[in-house]
Amino acid sequence: MGNRLSKIATRTGDAGMTGLGDGSRVEKDHLRICAMGDVDELNSEIGVLLTEHLPQSVAHEILELLLQVQHDLFDLGGELCIPNHALLKLEQVEQLDIWLAKYNERLLPLAEFILPGGTRAAAQTHVCRAVCRRAERSVVRLGRDVEIHDASRQYLNRLSDLFFVLARVLNQAAGGADILWNHERIEKNEVK
Repeated sequence: MGNRLSKIATRTGDAGMTGLGDGSRVEKDHLRICAMGDVDELNSEIGVLLTEHLPQSVAHEILELLLQVQHDLFDLGGELCIPNHALLKLEQVEQLDIWLAKYNERLLPLAEFILPGGTRAAAQTHVCRAVCRRAERSVVRLGRDVEIHDASRQYLNRLSDLFFVLARVLNQAAGGADILWNHERIEKNEVK
């Protein structure tokens, strides 16, 4: 591939414009750039999650999974960077479905909403979930103006679900439990 990034500070963006992968230039707050930024932020949050101590019983498999997701998100970023270009494949979405089924099978059904928290790793996984939802919203919004491939939207939708499940798995593997939302607390306050 050669030296793709031989010069980092180019000064070509000083006036508020940036280049896309096809050579065109757009404003730095263009919907496409916002979507790319949200995907990049998600990838960075996953990088933080990768530094957390994960329970030994699931550490290796979840680390491998997260590294694969980071590569997939780079594919998605590349796809967003080059208009009308497809890099993310349906197989990558299907892999998320496989992981979702595998990890969800290990969990008890939920009878209540859960709060983000538990272990640091689980809490960071919830941060990844929330940022993933924002990235999904950005891609959906961009898709109102330009064609976005189905796999891109589907991938982010499934990935946020996977982060929710993985947060529960990490808490369980650490010997903890989900932190349940106490809806009765609100009902008691409304009675007063």
